[in-house]
Amino acid sequence: MAVLAVISAVGLIVDDRILTGAPIWAKPFKFAVSFVAYCLSLAWMLSLLPRFRRTGWWAGTVVAASSAVEMAIITTQVVRGRRSHFNVATPLDETLFTVMGATVVVLWSATLVIAVLLFRARIADRASAWAVRLGALLALAGAGIGFLMTQPAPGQERGVSDAVGAHSVGVPDGGPGMPLIGWSTTGGDLRVPHFVGMHALQLLPLLLIALLALAPRFPRLRDDRVRLRLVLVASAAYGAVLALTTWQALRGQPLNHPDGATLTAAGLIAALTAAGCWAALRTRPTPPPPPAPAPAARPADLEHTA
Repeated sequence: MAVLAVISAVGLIVDDRILTGAPIWAKPFKFAVSFVAYCLSLAWMLSLLPRFRRTGWWAGTVVAASSAVEMAIITTQVVRGRRSHFNVATPLDETLFTVMGATVVVLWSATLVIAVLLFRARIADRASAWAVRLGALLALAGAGIGFLMTQPAPGQERGVSDAVGAHSVGVPDGGPGMPLIGWSTTGGDLRVPHFVGMHALQLLPLLLIALLALAPRFPRLRDDRVRLRLVLVASAAYGAVLALTTWQALRGQPLNHPDGATLTAAGLIAALTAAGCWAALRTRPTPPPPPAPAPAARPADLEHTA
């Protein structure tokens, strides 16, 4: 994936073709970079497993293999100058898109296996355990949003339309989008919650790493109960943001133009998160255990000393 990201970056420079309103090599570049982060995160999580390492190895291998198949199809379609996602214009295009859909199901199922293993694993630090568990769970939810994109958009009919499914809601794919990421600025875009959910896999563990790095400077963070509660608050807030962005996209509303209902919900999430962090930090540090009493000297020891 790292090599393919470099190749795609070169393609962005030397190939000026545009597909659905974006440079044709933008999709393989973004997917390759995303898979690098996704697979590295899963590999680190698998290293935390004290048991079931063989099962975890197989699940990780399935993730790597299925992602490689998906990237091979995306790159093949770029070389052909064709859309990879939702393309049913010809029998070959439809077959490639169907295979991609199958690989996504396999990848999601293998990630589910890893998440189950993480929930069963006994990880000593509770904050670390719940950061990786809830990160994997939210990533599964974010990946599952991709299945919503495969549903026919208004005006699309199977066997008639050249495309079945869309990223955008309420507007055609390929319209005005945000710089670099390309999310729609005129309608809803399911790629937003898809992105938010998938990257919980990195952001929640990174939060934990930050808490551990700050612990020497802030005594409150040395208490594992405080770190655990902060991780749980952050996970709840992350899940709420995932739900909010999904709701916003399904209503056909662009991310950069929220209405009053969206802003009210976002404000409520921010207030509850702040209150949760305040409550977590109020936890009194666990007092250190009292020193163990020195063992009494036995007569034999005294005689030996004399």
